[in-house]
Amino acid sequence: MSKKTRRRPSSVPGRAPATIADGTTPTAPVPQPEPEPEPEPEPVRPIRVLIDIEPEPVSEDALRGLMRDWRRGRATRHLWDMIQDGYVAVLATVMIGAMLVSVVIRAQGAVSACTSEGCLSSRTLLPWAALCGVLALTLMVSRIFGPVVASAAEGFWLMEAPIRRAKILWGRLVSVMVGAILVAAVFGGLVAALSGSSWSGVVNWAVASGLGAGGLTAVAAEEQTADRTWVIRTLQWLVGLVGLTALMTVVAVAAGWLPNAGFLNASQERFDLVVSVVGAVLLVGAGLLAILRLDQIRRARLVSGGSLVAGMQGAMYALDMSLMRDILVERDALARGHVRPTKGHGTGLAALVYRDAQRLVRFPKQLILLLLSIVVPYAVGALGLGVLSPVISGLVLLTALVPLLGMMRVLSRTGGLARSFPFSTAQVRTAAMVVPAIAALLWVIAVTPAFMGLGTGTAHLSGTDATIHAGVTGLAGLLGAVRWVTAKPPNYNKPMMQMGGFGAMPPGMIGNLIKGIDIVALVSLPLLFGWSYWISVIIAGIAFFILRGSMNMDDLSAAQEEQKRNLEAAKAEASGGKKKIPPPKR
Repeated sequence: MSKKTRRRPSSVPGRAPATIADGTTPTAPVPQPEPEPEPEPEPVRPIRVLIDIEPEPVSEDALRGLMRDWRRGRATRHLWDMIQDGYVAVLATVMIGAMLVSVVIRAQGAVSACTSEGCLSSRTLLPWAALCGVLALTLMVSRIFGPVVASAAEGFWLMEAPIRRAKILWGRLVSVMVGAILVAAVFGGLVAALSGSSWSGVVNWAVASGLGAGGLTAVAAEEQTADRTWVIRTLQWLVGLVGLTALMTVVAVAAGWLPNAGFLNASQERFDLVVSVVGAVLLVGAGLLAILRLDQIRRARLVSGGSLVAGMQGAMYALDMSLMRDILVERDALARGHVRPTKGHGTGLAALVYRDAQRLVRFPKQLILLLLSIVVPYAVGALGLGVLSPVISGLVLLTALVPLLGMMRVLSRTGGLARSFPFSTAQVRTAAMVVPAIAALLWVIAVTPAFMGLGTGTAHLSGTDATIHAGVTGLAGLLGAVRWVTAKPPNYNKPMMQMGGFGAMPPGMIGNLIKGIDIVALVSLPLLFGWSYWISVIIAGIAFFILRGSMNMDDLSAAQEEQKRNLEAAKAEASGGKKKIPPPKR
């Protein structure tokens, strides 16, 4: 209220105030405040109701055609252009194929000359073992990847569209099954040819391997639609045990523990036929059921396999097989979830060795390949190919020892973690090789009888020579595994190198294809050529000195820098001044 409103006029100028009969003076009425206007009600907003509209159906064929045109229209190079540029790869493929055919023909002649009971049983059982190995590998790959996968981009928009997933994914499933059939058939036929089977037997085993792998891939796809994995795991272990039993039977017959193997020869012709029929039935039945149930596959399952495939493709682009294994190890760790931590023991380098042994005890499945590799020298000797045993057994041992070098792999790829230890690179790598070296020593003790012949009818070696050959083979496998683990990845910071028809490549990319294999070949080839074993020992010693990190350039540069800093500090102290010494570079 304003001041004018609060002012009360008591009288009118020039007039006396009015009085009432009782003598009182009337007072002016107090003005009441004006009532505030009521706020206007807010207008009522109309409530928007989402109308449930039936989505318009999408033609899956038209969508696939659009995706195909999109990809082809933005491609910068065609397949024919890549073939023309990769003429070196085509020539190398032809040469390797011709060499492989020559090896197969020579192996056929060498194996056919061995007519002992051990050779006959090996010819019968090795295709069985190869078939079981192919089927187990097919199940493992199908369980890890899919077999039906989709990329992250497709899972983001394509799998959320109102479409039928079966119309989009059935082509991928069919292509995966066809690929499994072809790869398994080639591998199964190759092993049958190397084991001395007839050409009709080679065809039969190739068909059995291909149809069996295709049928199991279809079963894996059907289980993927139901989001189950225990069935595939169970089948994988069963097939693996059957293959291991076949290999052990080869050893038992070669050693004379099972003198009668006639029932194996009689059942050989029926076994591949049974596998072919069962594989064909699974391929048709489980394949059709999987195609009909493709709409039930979860998007997360599809995208998970697609992301793994993308990571493997990136590693394959760099030809880095070690990185591919790292991706699979990480996937296995994520599937495991968590582990219970355990306390270490010891101090210094002994603590690293104890930790490596402790890791092996906690995850004993890393020893499976090592146990399987023990059978390889016996099987090779039973076939009459004992001359090739150092090379073949060394390569198999390389594969078996790689899982035992996990600590060395981590310390080799993580320089900051390795520098945090108060030890040099040579000391750390030597400690990381202790547990694999003990495993390789046990392997040498187990396979020494195989190099002695073990009743196979082939040329026998004396106990001393057999021990030396087995030791050199074990050393070749160990050093090859260390080379495979510690090899540096391609360096994209250095200038590219021109590699013929392949174009420019970063340094070290081609070397990734033969890492590990080169060490096994250098150490074991003198034995293959009949040279003195001292040549292999000297080569192994040089390889150990280099792989141990005794001439590590990073350590040498760090030592030179440390000497320079100490020299500058000594000069500053001699001159009496305090010169600030820069910290060492890391």
